[in-house]
Amino acid sequence: MIDALTLAVGLTALVLAAWCGFAFSRDQATKDWHFIGMAVVTLLAVIQLVVGVVRLAGGDKPHQGTTIFVAYLLGSAAAIPAAAFMSLAERTRWGSATVAAGAVILAVLEVRLYDIWGG
Repeated sequence: MIDALTLAVGLTALVLAAWCGFAFSRDQATKDWHFIGMAVVTLLAVIQLVVGVVRLAGGDKPHQGTTIFVAYLLGSAAAIPAAAFMSLAERTRWGSATVAAGAVILAVLEVRLYDIWGG
């Protein structure tokens, strides 16, 4: 994997978590700006998914197994969209908390992806 991309996805996820956590603390639901932030983080995760699949197709192998690596790649690409969908269903401060939790989960998935690849 590309270490800089993994770091970028993880850090932007943590920034999104802090931003939505701040909205939660101010008793605010997710706003349009939050969804733009979620789109940026999701775009980075999808780019990482594509890069990971291309690297696998090119013959590179993760140290801890291809199946678990692909599962984590798919999970990381789906984490923020799932949280966004749930925040649309919950239009209170708890929607912001859901996105913050999803972003933290994505950051943890990124650390695990790094470990699986052999970092």
